[in-house]
Amino acid sequence: MIDMRRERRWPASLKLEISSLFKQDNEKIENVDAPIEVIDVSHAGVGFRTTSVLPIGYYFNARLVLGEKDALNCVVRILRQQEDGDAFIYGCEIVGAASIMDYVLNDYVANMND
Repeated sequence: MIDMRRERRWPASLKLEISSLFKQDNEKIENVDAPIEVIDVSHAGVGFRTTSVLPIGYYFNARLVLGEKDALNCVVRILRQQEDGDAFIYGCEIVGAASIMDYVLNDYVANMND
């Protein structure tokens, strides 16, 4: 399969929990409570693994904690799903984030490479 990502992804070991999902037409799914293991992150997206089935095209608010002090609040849209044994791997696009996100991610990657 050809990798068509816009940005390079870096491995990540982060925890994330989705409590609700929403669509732009005010459609909302509450009480999802899906535990998530983030497996990679880039300037444009997030990849994660979960045992929960999540709908493609929905958005959620995410808080990614990178390292010991930095955290990013962003809005993420689920783009794709792929089976992985008894779980699913999801590919997501970051659609709403603060402009400081690039600096925080660059610091995170620099610290990983040290």
